[in-house]
Amino acid sequence: MPSTLAAPCELLETVQKSRFLVRAAPVTTAGQAMDFIQAVSDPSASHNCWAWKIGQQYRFSDDGEPGGTAGRPMLVAIEGQAFDQVAVVVTRWFGGIKLGTGGLARAYGGSTARCLQAGEARELVLLARGRCHCRFAELNLLKARLGECEALLEGERFDAEGAFLDLAFPPDRFGLLAELLANVSRGYSRLQLLDS
Repeated sequence: MPSTLAAPCELLETVQKSRFLVRAAPVTTAGQAMDFIQAVSDPSASHNCWAWKIGQQYRFSDDGEPGGTAGRPMLVAIEGQAFDQVAVVVTRWFGGIKLGTGGLARAYGGSTARCLQAGEARELVLLARGRCHCRFAELNLLKARLGECEALLEGERFDAEGAFLDLAFPPDRFGLLAELLANVSRGYSRLQLLDS
């Protein structure tokens, strides 16, 4: 089961006189990831290398280091620690000793992995999504009871008879939520599972 960070974390390491400051944070969109990268990057440092992963989306940058020695090893470390929805920036201040391509990859990937290991992980619960129509007479009762199924109301659109509700819920709660909906609406409303 993938995890994300419960809160931002950081780690400072020295490798052959170069300082590596790792900062990691939970993110849910590419925009949030890029905002985090911009906010923590230090323009006075030699390099600000970064990587982020959100589901099937990912990006990384070597920021002037030899190709494949920073961003890619950082992404591999994120995946190797079973993290998702995470952005990581490693800021390097060059200490005068060249590390070589293997040394750079070990420094960037290793420091990223150690930072994530030291951070507080929170298990990601992947949610299913569904839609239903509920009449005005049952709408308030249904909304009040969504928590029983660990369901979240993500959106609603009203029409003349009631509202279309967009719901997110743990996949194993589908049957319970469908039953709740049928009971509250006396068989009128049905839960339609949406593609993820």
